[in-house]
Amino acid sequence: MNMEKQIQSDSKDSSGAREQFSGFVRQLGPTLGLIVLCIVAGILSPVFFTVSNLMNIVLQVAVIAVIAAGMTFVILTGGIDLSVGSILGLTGVLLAGIFKATGSVFLAVLSSIVIGGLLGLVNGLLVSYGNVPAFCATLGMMAMARGLAFVYTKGMPISGFPDSFRFFGSAYVGAIPVPVMEAILIFVVAWYILTKTPAGRSIYAVGSNEKASRLSGIKTDFYKMLVYVISGVLTGFAALMFVGRINSAHPLAGQGYELDAIAAVVIGGTSLSGGQGSIAGTFMGALIMGVIRNALNLLNVDAYWQQVVIGAVIIAAVLMDWRSKKQQLA
Repeated sequence: MNMEKQIQSDSKDSSGAREQFSGFVRQLGPTLGLIVLCIVAGILSPVFFTVSNLMNIVLQVAVIAVIAAGMTFVILTGGIDLSVGSILGLTGVLLAGIFKATGSVFLAVLSSIVIGGLLGLVNGLLVSYGNVPAFCATLGMMAMARGLAFVYTKGMPISGFPDSFRFFGSAYVGAIPVPVMEAILIFVVAWYILTKTPAGRSIYAVGSNEKASRLSGIKTDFYKMLVYVISGVLTGFAALMFVGRINSAHPLAGQGYELDAIAAVVIGGTSLSGGQGSIAGTFMGALIMGVIRNALNLLNVDAYWQQVVIGAVIIAAVLMDWRSKKQQLA
């Protein structure tokens, strides 16, 4: 009898140690990975640590980081949003068209948030109240939004905007780019919501155990809907940043961004099965993606091979997440 108790005690200790190690990897792994990547990139290319190149990295990362912030909310509930790239493209051409028609920067900003939020709301209603699998609902929205962007523009870009409109994507305050300031502010607000509010705790609870959350009185359908609205709103604002930066709105804008956003979230330590992760980790994950792409460009790696490398990174991140989850269940 004593032997059985000893074995059970050892098993619990072992399980606890694995959970602690898993938690350590999730918290510090992305930061350590980013440091190692920067060191390697600096060794391989002397240009990497120049001020202009580092500024280029953070500028490129800003849009994806904002989208990834919204994606974090979705994935924490155990969902997925494959439509963010297409929502960016559709929102971008619509807000550009509204600005061209009215000349109002305020209406352009408002439309980016409202349009993105409404498209996210459709996703959320389908997933939460329609019981449509998130993969199917957002895949359908991905196709619809991209198609509507082409219908609206007839395949032609909308370009040529004044500095007042481009402020959100290309302006500087002193030496700091406005898009970087916007991304940091959004992450601070997202961190506060997820860690300091009842809504944030409910989102984590839904991802950890939806059935238990429902039984404990949490409005699980509401929070499952809410995270897609948040994702849509942030993607809409990212569209404003994107159009302002490149001075053009194109129906193909944002193509493939859903993969980069999901990769940033997963690399940052958020579990695809929901309930575990942090917004700070997502920020680090977005920087890791930016550093990888930048380093590959500096090393003159062919664009097609860059896609192969990014795909391998995504697979590796998902594999690590799966192994971590398996260890916790063991």
